[in-house]
Amino acid sequence: MPATASSAPPDTTGYICYNQSMNPNAISPEELARYHRHLLLPGIDRNGQARLKAASVLIIGLGGLGSPNALYLAAAGVGHLGLMDADIVTETNLQRQVVHSEAALGELKVASAARRLHELNRYCRLDTYPARFTEDNAAIVGEYDIIIDATDNFTARTLINRACVAHRKPMVYGAVYHFDGQCSIFAPHLSAPCYQCVFSQPPRDSGEEIGVFGVLPALIGSLQATETLKLILGIGQNMLGKLVIYNALDLTFQTIQLRTDPTCPVCGSA
Repeated sequence: MPATASSAPPDTTGYICYNQSMNPNAISPEELARYHRHLLLPGIDRNGQARLKAASVLIIGLGGLGSPNALYLAAAGVGHLGLMDADIVTETNLQRQVVHSEAALGELKVASAARRLHELNRYCRLDTYPARFTEDNAAIVGEYDIIIDATDNFTARTLINRACVAHRKPMVYGAVYHFDGQCSIFAPHLSAPCYQCVFSQPPRDSGEEIGVFGVLPALIGSLQATETLKLILGIGQNMLGKLVIYNALDLTFQTIQLRTDPTCPVCGSA
């Protein structure tokens, strides 16, 4: 049976994304049925599901990484998702960008993704932004609890990183290259490095079109979604201060401990 609500106020100590509007009793009977398998988990139960419903996440990029992030966060019951991408769906996207379909070819990715997510979970509020992330619209970061970087270029990531540092928001980072992928959480306000502490220079292939193993973004994007849910719920060990590297051909995971750069021009004084 689903867990019952407690009359005691929830303990918010240590939770990174706590929204004051959270109320375990705000979950409808229909939602209790939908999230039944979550409610059975001692690390989630009804209070945790209410945290998910009260949380807001901005996903920047609705491609290979953004697809699993969007699908699994919506399915998990995150109450408010922002979807940002300026591109349209093309045939070459369909090999890995599973939130889209052939029926969406030529359509804005944010519209295609929003339609699929609404079909998946009508309880999730969706805001779409058919635009590239720039300095002019960077203030949008302040409207969300967590920012997911699902972009594919160094310039966008550095802009997202600066905005996240300025607004004290966690940046859940993911990247894929050929058969390799990596994931981390950058958040100087949580005693972790920022993106530029670790990646101060663009990669050698930055700006070039590269090959990507189609299934690889599913794994890395799912790791990002997992870390995002853990941040909201305040459970488990997270990737703050760590970089996880995955090689699909060797089936190996490597975890690297990261250090803040005290001379970092973005967060050195954060």
